[in-house]
Amino acid sequence: MHLQRHIVHIDLDSFFVSVERKFDSSLIGKPIIIGGSADRGVVASCSYEARKFGVHSAMPTRQAIKLCPHAILIRGTHGRYSEASREVTEIIHNTVPLYQKSSIDEFYIDLTGMDRFYNCYQFASELRQKVIKQTGLPISFGMASGKTVAKMATNQAKPNGQLLIEHGCEKEFLAPLSISKIPGLGESTAKKLYMYGIEKIGDLQKVNIKFLESVFGKAGTFIYNRAHGIDEAEIIPHSDRKSISTEHTFHTNISDKHTLETILVSMTEELASKLRRENKVSSCMAIKIRYANFDTHTQQQKIPLTAAEHILIPGIKNLLGKAWNQHRPIRLIGVRLSDLCTGSYQINLFEDNEERIRLYQAMDNINFRFGDKTVCRAAGMEIGTRNFNPFLKG
Repeated sequence: MHLQRHIVHIDLDSFFVSVERKFDSSLIGKPIIIGGSADRGVVASCSYEARKFGVHSAMPTRQAIKLCPHAILIRGTHGRYSEASREVTEIIHNTVPLYQKSSIDEFYIDLTGMDRFYNCYQFASELRQKVIKQTGLPISFGMASGKTVAKMATNQAKPNGQLLIEHGCEKEFLAPLSISKIPGLGESTAKKLYMYGIEKIGDLQKVNIKFLESVFGKAGTFIYNRAHGIDEAEIIPHSDRKSISTEHTFHTNISDKHTLETILVSMTEELASKLRRENKVSSCMAIKIRYANFDTHTQQQKIPLTAAEHILIPGIKNLLGKAWNQHRPIRLIGVRLSDLCTGSYQINLFEDNEERIRLYQAMDNINFRFGDKTVCRAAGMEIGTRNFNPFLKG
């Protein structure tokens, strides 16, 4: 017998804004923009009051201020967001049997099978109240038979609400919504569907799957399934890989700082690029040094969640200075990024500018298409990847 699935999608409302309001209650009810500098920065998050004026994340800050000139602009504090995310994760971890952290402020929970002992919706409601009470952060959730409908239910429940889509009611819930509400449906696909007069998901439900497959190929099946609330995607447990590392053994012992830093830059770039490709961010970096007599030292440092080498490289160089007795030649050097969690590079938007974000995206696209290290910083080009063998830790 096929078990009825009970999937909960939890989302912390305007997460960065809510965290800032915890520290400064005078911000409550006001339009808030969290992002970089007004001239070249990008919006990382904004309050619902600012969204009413058309402000949204990833928009250039100067454009956001034009739309909402009376908004309060905040630079943002990485450490606060990492800590708040950790608090929420801990509550969920200690309460539910199976969950997936899909970003710094978003979770999927699988309660399938628990309906023999509990009312699953009531269980999820109590969990939501527990998070609100213990963290003081507003939170919304949607519950359904699959991840996609649960996520769409959360979006309908916001701000600070909850919504249950009963089994068998998926199509009915989806029908009046715009096709743009389907997660993973790209802008160009939506435009093509609009050309055929398909604007609401209800219109899409009337379309034959063969037609969608002829227009969109394999993606046609995906679109058809999403429109009908069919989503068998599993919850991937949160106990995934916790660190990523690489190390290099020298043929002859090295005591030249420039050579060591050049190799560290190259290794850090490679690991940061891997993190971004896997949609992960790290909150702890470490270096490992082994001297000629095999004496091994490590030095580590907690950092705000990131996958950006312009943050990681200065930190790694700083750790080298702390860990290395410069009178002793080095036999092996390594870099490790740990305490990984799922979350895109977007988390760092508020301390970056448009050019830097575009640079990372361009570098990652080229390296993804043509192989690692096709493009890198000049310092990282001084050594070839053939010199060291990256390895991943599980």
